Amino acid sequence: MPIYEYRCAACGFQKEHLQKLSDAPLTLCPECAQATYEKQLSAVGFQLKGSGWYATDFKNPAKKPVNPPPCQGGTGACPSGACGAAE
Repeated sequence: MPIYEYRCAACGFQKEHLQKLSDAPLTLCPECAQATYEKQLSAVGFQLKGSGWYATDFKNPAKKPVNPPPCQGGTGACPSGACGAAE
């Protein structure tokens, strides 16, 4: 269930409420009993946990390129990509 932040326009009282998406917005201020209690726009705060698609596809930094194996002669990577091929 999401947490919504409310603020009263009459008295300035502010509080967070845990509500279902299907619940009607609150309008009556719990502090001053005026009908000026309004839902505020606020930043969404959530954290994805577990091993879902977000962890496997986006959570890890960009994969580093794999270095090709060194040439048989020990002078670095083979430019032709044919390491170990018979000459």
